[in-house]
Amino acid sequence: MLNTTLKAFVWMVVLLLSAPVFSSSSAEGEPVDVAEMIMHHIKDAHEWHVLTYTDDNDGKQHVSVHLPIILIDGGIKVFSSKRFYHEEEAIEILTPEGETDHYLVNQELGYGIFHEEIYKLNEAGLLDFDVEGHVTNAKPYDFSITKNVFTLFFSSLLLFVLLKAAVKSYKSDGLHPPRGIARFVEPIVVFVRDDIAKANIGEAKYKKFMPFLLTAFFFIWINNMLGLIPIIPGGANLTGNISFTLTLAAMTMLVTVFSGNKNYWKHIFSTPGVPVALLPIMIPVELVGIIAKPFALMVRLFANITAGHIIVLALTGIIFTFGSVAWAGLSIPMSLFIGVLELLVAFLQAFIFTMLSALFIGEAVAEEH
Repeated sequence: MLNTTLKAFVWMVVLLLSAPVFSSSSAEGEPVDVAEMIMHHIKDAHEWHVLTYTDDNDGKQHVSVHLPIILIDGGIKVFSSKRFYHEEEAIEILTPEGETDHYLVNQELGYGIFHEEIYKLNEAGLLDFDVEGHVTNAKPYDFSITKNVFTLFFSSLLLFVLLKAAVKSYKSDGLHPPRGIARFVEPIVVFVRDDIAKANIGEAKYKKFMPFLLTAFFFIWINNMLGLIPIIPGGANLTGNISFTLTLAAMTMLVTVFSGNKNYWKHIFSTPGVPVALLPIMIPVELVGIIAKPFALMVRLFANITAGHIIVLALTGIIFTFGSVAWAGLSIPMSLFIGVLELLVAFLQAFIFTMLSALFIGEAVAEEH
């Protein structure tokens, strides 16, 4: 029984790891663009592409969920991204590198979409490009619900439901041992409290920052776990988005700066033990450090999560790069190993971000010795 279950699990993982390549494959006989396949699965988009299959007439059929596009351009304009994603409306261009690219237009709406960025069309109903291949058309204010935005809403709701259920079990009867989801949540809360908050902020002041630290830990962890779905069709890569990690890092910086006490600012503008003549040099360095620390948080989370997805997809793509199923004997076990390793990385990156945030806050609220 155990052997059968293990085999079923392995085959399931093999199929899931191979799925993105199959769904993005070129026509039969044509080489697969592995780089394009990888970028397709890790970047944001205005549609939720699930899979691509070949119909009875050897034509490609795309299964997608079209998300709403919301623009502010002389008023609020809302329409489905389906009005963009039509191959017959794709316009091919030649990039400065001599490669063929394309963009989508809807002349009725007056907008075009290039690399998932929306622009206004010119009088001819097209996009203009400079010599470096950048679009020069004006852009409307884009508040569209993209894959990453939808995942953000979903993970927030999921986090609220899980923690609400855990709190409810305590409110009903706080005397019994943890039950249900609370049995899973409580050890993590205690871990964040004892090993992160107390250890870095101190016994006297940690409680004030527990809501922020717990929210950051669970939110990053849940989105890291959801971010593993890009190895199968239909996934989103929220924590692999630099804008998302930038926002989290900015929140840490704001909490740190606004929590800083007199001793914290004294170390920045009048560092103890530093000669007065060196203060014009030290003060700019310390001020840069205020931004450099959250910048490191931003890059660390973004780079580690994105790199894991790229490695898994690249290993799977080896089969199609060399055009031989024999490579599956190497690429699939390696992809499985990296995929399992990412489960650890998902937790580890949430821990590192929360721990360093607590460390920075602890430095800001520490009393003078």
